This record gives sequence, C-alpha cells and structure tokens, in this order.
Amino acid sequence: MAADIKKLETAIGYSFKNPRLLREAVTHRSYSAENSLSYDNQRLEFLGDAVLEIILTEYLFMKYTEEPEGKLTKMRSALAQKNALYKLSQEIGLDSYILLGRGELESGGNKRTSTMSDAYEAVLGAMFLDSSLEDVKRIVMPVIATHFPEPIDLIKSINPKGDLQEFTQKHWNMAPKYRVLKIEGPDHNPNYTVSVSIKNNLIANGEANNRRSAESEAARNALNILKNQEGILPDES
Repeated sequence: MAADIKKLETAIGYSFKNPRLLREAVTHRSYSAENSLSYDNQRLEFLGDAVLEIILTEYLFMKYTEEPEGKLTKMRSALAQKNALYKLSQEIGLDSYILLGRGELESGGNKRTSTMSDAYEAVLGAMFLDSSLEDVKRIVMPVIATHFPEPIDLIKSINPKGDLQEFTQKHWNMAPKYRVLKIEGPDHNPNYTVSVSIKNNLIANGEANNRRSAESEAARNALNILKNQEGILPDES
C-alpha cells in the first residue's frame, strides 16, 4: 500500500507529511468494516466538502466579478455536484487506489459516481489537515479551471427536467420516465441514483443526495446524450 500511496501522491501533485491521512481518505466504510478498522473516509469527506466549498467560492468570486450572488451560488452548486467531482477524481485515477470491501468492489464500487466523488472530497480534507487551505487551493484550482473553464455554462439550463420533456415531446410526442434505482449511504447523507428512460430505452442515470436533484442530473445527462449522439432512439414518429 505504501507504494500505491506514493503513486497517488504523484497523481495529486502533493506529498503528504502524514501519509496515514491519505490512506484514511481512500478507505471506504465497506473496507473498514470488512477489516475491522477503526477509521474510514467519512469524516474526511465531511471536512473536504467544506474545504471544496471555500475553494469554489473564491474561484467563482474572482472569475466572475460582475455576476450576482444568486448566480454564483448556482454555479458553485453545479461544480459541487457528484458528477462534477467524479470527473476530478478521474483526473488523478482515484478509482485505482480506493480501498473497498470485497462485495463493494465486485459490484463496481470503484466506478460508482458517489463513491469516487466522496473519496475525492476526503482527499481534499486530508490535504487540508496535512498542510493548509492555501496549499489545497494551489493544487485544486488549476484542475477545476481546466475541467470547467466556464462554470456559467453549467447553469444555462436551470430546468433540465423541463428542457428534456420539451425535447422528447417535440421529437417523440412523449414524456420521459424517471425511476429510483437505489438509495445508498447513511441516513444523514443518502445518495439517490435515478434513471431516465424514453420509449422504454434507458438513456441516462443521475446521482445526488435527494431524489429531485438526482432526477435533474439524470435529465441533464440525457439531454447531453440525445443532442450529441445519433441513433440513441428510433426515428421520430
């Protein structure tokens, strides 16, 4: 594991003074339970969530000097969505380092959006404890700017469910159907996975900490797929 920690540090671009913090950050609760450990990454995730909010707030405040508070808040919320954090976790290959219980790993937990976005926040929390907020900002801000150069684009569709329904009514004269696939996580921080289907064809999934937001995320993902990939559904009729 020590060699893996070193590789992850290289991917992150930060060398931990206390590598045990990074190990804790990549330890999922399923692995902890299976191996009778006294720690997992949930507390660091809680801390990392707060650290990320500060970083995103400053990034948006400095980038959009004329935008009102309400629009900045919407952009911050979009950047903090699990799908956005999943993209950042992929940047450092976090799925290769996450420690999962056997059952969780066999079910593809290291590719699950919620698992990886939570682990990414935990890594930020670990970095903060090991160094400072300024060090975390120095590493994370350029990554955010690279992956999301214009966060304002993320909120152009403030009603993705309505936009998707308008799109499907226009092309297929029918409304999309949403279904809750699963609810995971502790009661205080649940994760909903919702699917959206059209003409009995599964188009996309969405994840969030409540059903409404998960449906919105699924709708947003479905719109991206339908507008950018031909042949997903039968011809219009």
